[in-house]
Amino acid sequence: MSKARAHENLAHWDKVEVQIRKSGHISGRWRRLGDAAGSVGVGLSRIQVDPGMWSTPAHVHGRAEEIFFVLGGSGLLWQEGANFDIVESDCFVFPGGAGPHTLKAGPEGLDVLAFSENIGDAATFLPRSSVSWLGVSWVETGTLAHPFALEAEQGPPEVKESSSLPPANLVRLKDVSAVGTSKKTIGRIRRDLGRAVGSRSSGLMQISVAPGKLSCPPHCHSAEEELFVVLEGEGVLLLGDEEYKVKQGHVVARPPGTGVAHAFRGAGRGLTLLAYGTRRSTDLCYYPRSRKISFRGLGVIGRISPVDYWEGEE
Repeated sequence: MSKARAHENLAHWDKVEVQIRKSGHISGRWRRLGDAAGSVGVGLSRIQVDPGMWSTPAHVHGRAEEIFFVLGGSGLLWQEGANFDIVESDCFVFPGGAGPHTLKAGPEGLDVLAFSENIGDAATFLPRSSVSWLGVSWVETGTLAHPFALEAEQGPPEVKESSSLPPANLVRLKDVSAVGTSKKTIGRIRRDLGRAVGSRSSGLMQISVAPGKLSCPPHCHSAEEELFVVLEGEGVLLLGDEEYKVKQGHVVARPPGTGVAHAFRGAGRGLTLLAYGTRRSTDLCYYPRSRKISFRGLGVIGRISPVDYWEGEE
């Protein structure tokens, strides 16, 4: 039976504290959804950029990869001096080391989800202000001003006429191939957004789950971390032997090494969600229904028989 009570890895974006960030041409509301859901090695923010304003300073990540999904509104993806129109359901990626990038909202504002890897020792460089962010601090170059304030002093980046040819790291949801799976207990349609935009160390999928069916076999990871965001519909989150009702706006974190299997089941007219995950070649994925283990880096799946710790040792 589905429970209404909360779980430490389940949050709803309407109940997450809003942080206001305003400095010159930068203005928006941030919600740290990943932190609210208890994510460990990955992050997720919902950024609602005010009309005509910018999300962040133009910046370059040293190692961390970011994947964005547009929830609503419209605007511009600005990268390396060029800009491209973005609208609802667009997805784009910035691999670690990609050139400077930021976002500008259109006249009705811009609402995006930003997924990223949390790499504590990775620096973020702001080329227009000549400072680097390192962890929770920044390397100053003769000034103690906050990087956002330094960026504001530079004024907004130059905006040129949008290119009619989208870059390789941007894709429209409708242009990504849909792959359906129909089994006795599984019923889903998946679109691999991450692969479509060329992500390297992380992935993002849109998954539509049929009513009464599961999104995938229940499973748990040893090294890969996953984050889920419910976009539409309603359903149930399965965590081990427990069930939790979910609807639009719910965020679910599945840190690695919990030993608790998870999956989603559609209800009503079904459930649509985003599934973000890290790609770890060292990951072992366990399927308790069938007792299978997937050795991800080797591409091998086998079945094991559990034994007592002391068997054969006495």
